[in-house]
Amino acid sequence: MLKHGEVNPLNVQGLRQLDFCPPHFTTLTLEVSTMSEKRIADWIWENLQGRFYIGPVDVVDDGHYHRRVCVAFELAEELSYFSLSLNQL
Repeated sequence: MLKHGEVNPLNVQGLRQLDFCPPHFTTLTLEVSTMSEKRIADWIWENLQGRFYIGPVDVVDDGHYHRRVCVAFELAEELSYFSLSLNQL
């Protein structure tokens, strides 16, 4: 983890944050009104180690489209840790 001074090989190779969501990633859809994608990404870079994806997703609710943020993790345990830490973001 970055805050402990450990070097992550995925960071060095630029392979940690993906620009697409692979089907085997565990996803969470958020309604982001108070926090930005950058703030979420910064928290993930600092506190987690695995590969992740952050991007917009359109959700249909009652016949209306709503823009949400999809956060996906390769390691399911990182999604659990992220979910527990959402109130701190």
